[in-house]
Amino acid sequence: MHKRVLIQAAGALLALQFMAVPVFAAGGDSTGTDQTVTQCKKGQVWDKKKKKCVAPQEGMLDDDSIYDAGHALALAGRYDEAIAVLSLAANKQDPRILNYLGYSHRHSGRVTVGLGYYEEALRIDPNYTLVREYLGEAHLQIGDLAGAQQQLAEIEKRTGKGSREYGMLSEQIDHFMRS
Repeated sequence: MHKRVLIQAAGALLALQFMAVPVFAAGGDSTGTDQTVTQCKKGQVWDKKKKKCVAPQEGMLDDDSIYDAGHALALAGRYDEAIAVLSLAANKQDPRILNYLGYSHRHSGRVTVGLGYYEEALRIDPNYTLVREYLGEAHLQIGDLAGAQQQLAEIEKRTGKGSREYGMLSEQIDHFMRS
């Protein structure tokens, strides 16, 4: 099962690298990112210099701005836009980018694709506990309690039981076990 998931996710990753997608959000600081999410129409980004929403142009964003915008869009529930933005990152191996690609795909119902992004992020940075927390949630989505518990143990090993990630995943596991 695990190998099949990784193979499917790898195929999805490869396909995403060849897709041409427009930029839907920009940022770089929390103000620009927030304004993109709250003020700009779909297909526009906040231009900090012009102080207004504009049509995006290829190459106008650095990877930190892409991450900030993709992160904000993902947390705002605008998953397809987040995927489009995050897919434009120059560094396709940035664990932050991979994490929110996984998050956005998972929340869009493509859990298997999300798992692949999370696994790739952890291959690059095994200590990235937020990825482990989201990966644990993904395991719960597919009914894999043992996989979620394994991620909880990995988080505990790295940060102890007092971290935000440990608390969030522990709560999700408890909820899963009660339902």
